[in-house]
Amino acid sequence: MTIPDPTLAARSSSPAPGAEAPSSPAARDEILAALNELLEAERAGARVAMETEREVSLPELAELVADIHKDEVRWCGMLMRTIKAMEATPSTATGAFWGKAMAIADVDDRLRFLNRGQAWVVRKLQALIPRIEDAAVRADLDSMLQAHHQNIGRVDARYAVDKPGGP
Repeated sequence: MTIPDPTLAARSSSPAPGAEAPSSPAARDEILAALNELLEAERAGARVAMETEREVSLPELAELVADIHKDEVRWCGMLMRTIKAMEATPSTATGAFWGKAMAIADVDDRLRFLNRGQAWVVRKLQALIPRIEDAAVRADLDSMLQAHHQNIGRVDARYAVDKPGGP
């Protein structure tokens, strides 16, 4: 982990549209709480994707779900490494999202719900990234943000076919 540069906070990613720029960087405890919350959400998403993949018979949908699973696992690893680098212990919990998602029997409806979970992560990251002073952590979280945007787009594109007026 790099030593935080206090001047980097001002040059960080822009806040979400309509959000005001934070007045100060996030405190260590606040960052750790946010990272652990994200870790629990990513762990839940990874588990939902893994279990859903087993239920999918269409090869193109199975590939999409497998890609989402790999991404979720990747971000779990990054978040755990970041938390450990901050000399803290990563949460071992799985977010409540897993149970809610798995209660949805229809795979398509479950994937749409998973996409809403991905959008929640996007909103959390958009609020957190500008408040992170450590450039390496900010870069990792920004990569996570971009990957979630891509996954949301892929799922949206898949289900746009089902909508009237869709492709």
